[in-house]
Amino acid sequence: MNKEQCKLVLAGALGNVLEWYDFAVYGYFAAIIGMHFFPSDDPATSLIASFGAFAAGYLVRPAGSVLFGHIGDRYGHKAALTSSVMMMAVPTFCIGLLPDFQSIGFLAPILLVALRMAQGISVGGEYTTSITFLAENAEVKRRGFFASFSSIGSTSGILLGSGSCALITLLLGADAVEAWGWRIPFLSGVAIGLIGLYLRRQLMDSAPPKQPPRFPLEECLRDHWRELLRLGAVVVGIALSFYLVFIYVATWLQQVAHVTQSRALDINTFNMVVLVVMVPFAAMLSDRIGRRPVLIAGYGGIVLFSYPLFWLMHQGSTTAILLGQLGFVLLIGTAGGALPALLAEISPARVRVTLMSLAYNVVLGIVGGTAPMVAAYLVSRTGDDLSPAIYLAAGTLISLIAVIRLKETAGSDLNATGDPAPPVKGRLKTGVPSIS
Repeated sequence: MNKEQCKLVLAGALGNVLEWYDFAVYGYFAAIIGMHFFPSDDPATSLIASFGAFAAGYLVRPAGSVLFGHIGDRYGHKAALTSSVMMMAVPTFCIGLLPDFQSIGFLAPILLVALRMAQGISVGGEYTTSITFLAENAEVKRRGFFASFSSIGSTSGILLGSGSCALITLLLGADAVEAWGWRIPFLSGVAIGLIGLYLRRQLMDSAPPKQPPRFPLEECLRDHWRELLRLGAVVVGIALSFYLVFIYVATWLQQVAHVTQSRALDINTFNMVVLVVMVPFAAMLSDRIGRRPVLIAGYGGIVLFSYPLFWLMHQGSTTAILLGQLGFVLLIGTAGGALPALLAEISPARVRVTLMSLAYNVVLGIVGGTAPMVAAYLVSRTGDDLSPAIYLAAGTLISLIAVIRLKETAGSDLNATGDPAPPVKGRLKTGVPSIS
């Protein structure tokens, strides 16, 4: 990639960095946040309540998908992406300043949930709009690679969040982090938002689409409900695996394997680096051999190896935890590299942002956002520390079946209005310059 292409990719992906940075920081400090905003004599109760607030941000994501999908399909990518990145940055900063339960009583958890919901609305269109922007500006034969930078941005956000939490824990110590240090990553997140806003205002084309739909949501539900169901089913596996393995596991290791927070975050940070490298290679492989075989390999592996990998991490030694999570990294990276381009290729051009956003965020809200809370509940209720592995395998099986039933989409025409068209050669004529 040349310099201008790198800037375009960065502009498209940076919002995802902020989105997942914040959600990662919240997930890693969930136990501490629970103590400050949902105090209880039972630590498990505080943790479940904290993850409940985490889930609240996801439960409103479908509303954000409708809002920003409408903006993206009617008024263009720039309008949707510049507004969403700032709507994410401001609540992130405010969480860092929010007084806790001891200071303002029940108003504290209410405000926390409200800020989480504001973030959820803003990210409702962020990931999928960035996929659309990257995919539509890519050369056909490299579409998977360029669309994967939306996932790379997400992964980098998790990595940045994990690294920040690990660094702060190392520098300040557990007592200071518990008292006030957990706020620092939230306050720092506004810098990512400002950089993203600058790049998007400078580099993105502000021209609205030609002949945009008047009501994209209505058109989606009326004419493309089959594609909506397909996308939703395909997303279940990545939603569950990502949130259980890279958000919940950091807390799970502390709660059930009795691993220190610092060690859990160090291991997680290392594996996130591997994931960042894994995703583009899987995406390039999907450009060569197709999206289906790559996704089948990733999802099939998660179904087969979830329980053994959770068991390995449960052994508690650094080597076992590292290898267990690394196994998940290879499988999630494989699926995550091929998925973004597939989502764009299934979605018809006129309502692509709305359709992708709605399918993705409904699943993320119902399945992904609640995954840590459900996992914590399963462990508490059943007494089986490995019960989240069964939950993960069962959910991912849904996506595996959905992918097996799909037609191959690599190389299809992104200007198609219905099901994917036969593969085309050369560049797409999207009305905007192509990345090549």
